[in-house]
Amino acid sequence: MELRQLQYFVKAAETENFTEAAAAVYITQSTLSQQIKQLEEELGMLLFDRVGKHVRITEAGNTFLPHARKILNEVQKGKQAIAELNNVTAGELNLGVSYAFTSLLLPVLAPFSTKYPGIRIFITYGNPEELEKKLRLAELDMILAFHNESNDEDLEMQLLFSSRIVMVVAKTNPLAKLEKITLSELAKQQLILPGKGFSSREFVNNLFAEKKIIPNIKIELNDVHSLLSLIQDGPWATILNEKALIGWDKVAAVPIVAKGLKRQSHILWQKGVYRKKAAVLFIEELLAVMSSSGTTS
Repeated sequence: MELRQLQYFVKAAETENFTEAAAAVYITQSTLSQQIKQLEEELGMLLFDRVGKHVRITEAGNTFLPHARKILNEVQKGKQAIAELNNVTAGELNLGVSYAFTSLLLPVLAPFSTKYPGIRIFITYGNPEELEKKLRLAELDMILAFHNESNDEDLEMQLLFSSRIVMVVAKTNPLAKLEKITLSELAKQQLILPGKGFSSREFVNNLFAEKKIIPNIKIELNDVHSLLSLIQDGPWATILNEKALIGWDKVAAVPIVAKGLKRQSHILWQKGVYRKKAAVLFIEELLAVMSSSGTTS
């Protein structure tokens, strides 16, 4: 089995067309077909069904695909690790971030890019489950997310900070003057909440379900920036982690009277895998920015 065969297989799986795949890797279609056939013979299974000019990946192909991608990613990481020995300020960083981290992340990007102009940053947003899957496939170098302690043997978790879940309203909203609010009072407000699938939304759903309270949800959004823009200019309320409010000066956080409202955020790494110098440098910059802004508590 050769690396080039894995490369050809992955590209063919992505395009479902041998001609397009061959063009993408700069070889002839006959060469690509021959190499994939050799790979199939070695594995003892067909990876593609040939249907006229098109191909369709088989069940065996779908099973093999994530392993092939992981191997290619690991080889690329190995090449970059060697390159970093000569130049610690070059390379790329693939960072996974849960949606609530936007406000925390933005202040870091400009100083980091200025300090290390040779490092390219690729940011992927998603919920923790989606991001963990990509991390295990080596598609991401690390993850920043609110996450419970995990017993997964293949992941290493580094505590970043703890913070409260709070009600958020515009500073002009009369509710901003409250010292605290109960869940039952909060449920009566016109709420804008993160969309279903967000870890913060699942947390809120469980919060109300435990008390058998049905909240008055008016709007659901899959974008925290848009959500807070509506909150700061309107009569609504939302429920978010207080660290998501960094940089939003027109909103106020009101404590909620309930137990278990602290959440922990972590940096997640693959255990036992080489950590890119770019990733280590980024975390150093992130911690420095958080410390200077007083957001590490």
